Amino acid sequence: MKIANNTVVTEFILLGLTQSQDIQLLVFVMILIFYLIILPGNFLIIFTIKSDPGLTAPLYFFLGNLAFLDASYSFIVAPRMLVDFLSEKKVISYRGCITQLFFLHFLGGGEGLLLVVMAFDRYIAICQPLHYLTVMNPRACYAMLLALWLGGFVHSIIQVVLILRLPFCGPNQLDNFFCDVPQVIKLACTNTFVVELLIVFNSGLMTLLCFLGLLASYAVILCHVRRTAAEGKNKAMSTCITHVIIILLMFGPAIFIYTRPFRALPADKVVSFFHTVIFPLMNPMIYTLRNQEVKTSMKRLLSRHVVCQVDFIIRN
Repeated sequence: MKIANNTVVTEFILLGLTQSQDIQLLVFVMILIFYLIILPGNFLIIFTIKSDPGLTAPLYFFLGNLAFLDASYSFIVAPRMLVDFLSEKKVISYRGCITQLFFLHFLGGGEGLLLVVMAFDRYIAICQPLHYLTVMNPRACYAMLLALWLGGFVHSIIQVVLILRLPFCGPNQLDNFFCDVPQVIKLACTNTFVVELLIVFNSGLMTLLCFLGLLASYAVILCHVRRTAAEGKNKAMSTCITHVIIILLMFGPAIFIYTRPFRALPADKVVSFFHTVIFPLMNPMIYTLRNQEVKTSMKRLLSRHVVCQVDFIIRN
């Protein structure tokens, strides 16, 4: 990190989401409520899928991994953001910034690839049902899971390597509430045109192609569903519509942030806030609320827990 004038940037100052104390308080309360209510719900989804023998289909296997990814993703930005709301000086070390950036793209890239895998799962289940058990066998599911984790790692490490090669010698104020590529690149003491192109290609183009591919695949699936008999039609339609909602929630903000030149726009912070804090907590809950099997299993699990608690109280 040393450059010609021997100046080293060891920390970045985060300017935060807003300077308004009233808005900060509102956002603080909203994030805290989301954390206290929805985050435990994500872990309940994971526990329900793991503990119910009836939820062994690949769809639920991938849904459990989506809940895990989103729960992990929510820990990257939101906890520090809550702490920063209570601090006068919002500072993050250079290493901490790079670490946050790495995990943000590692888990985000993995989740994007997971949605591609889930689309493939639905395509085989609906359009090629006779081959479903053969294609989506346990070994194939674990191989896909390993591939998406590896893909997320490769995507993220490319971002980190490109950032580490940049010199930082002057201003260290990040106009955001967390470390991300567009804001960090602006502080580099060199021409970043080539690096920006590489990062737009790595993040933006990949995000856009995945998004368009997913929309095309679900369009094919929905067309196939409309031509099939009524039996199971509503369930297939509901599942696909849910998947499309999640795709729009995840890829819409990502496309806005990463597929354009890194110039600040007034909506950047708001879009980033929903993309990194709100939507990751909501995604698995949206899936669950539209999936009758998971809802029934969760109710059964909670009922057993309540009965056990009442029985324990009576015995003691």
